[in-house]
Amino acid sequence: MGIMEVEKVIIVEGRSDKKQIEMLIKEPVEILCTNGTISLAKLDELVDTLYDKDVYVLVDADEAGEKLRKQFRKEFPQAEHLYIDKSYREVATAPKQHLASVLLGADIDVYTEYLR
Repeated sequence: MGIMEVEKVIIVEGRSDKKQIEMLIKEPVEILCTNGTISLAKLDELVDTLYDKDVYVLVDADEAGEKLRKQFRKEFPQAEHLYIDKSYREVATAPKQHLASVLLGADIDVYTEYLR
């Protein structure tokens, strides 16, 4: 997993989440997928490679997402947690406008057409 020379990294659960937010973001941001779960060894490896980056955790508003969020809070306390509205449940199916405003709220540059 080669991390480009970018300042911001967003951690999501799956590839569909990644695809959904990738199209909204205007600046260079690395988007990493955990594929729903992450081992402690993999998490430690991530922490080592991301220590000098702005890290955002954007996971589903469900039990699996909360479990992952809890793991990141413990192992990577400096990560910023972004939340989608619970009514949408999944990042992949949340409206683009909602996701764009969540990202913009975290100071991530998004294409303005998604904010309408």
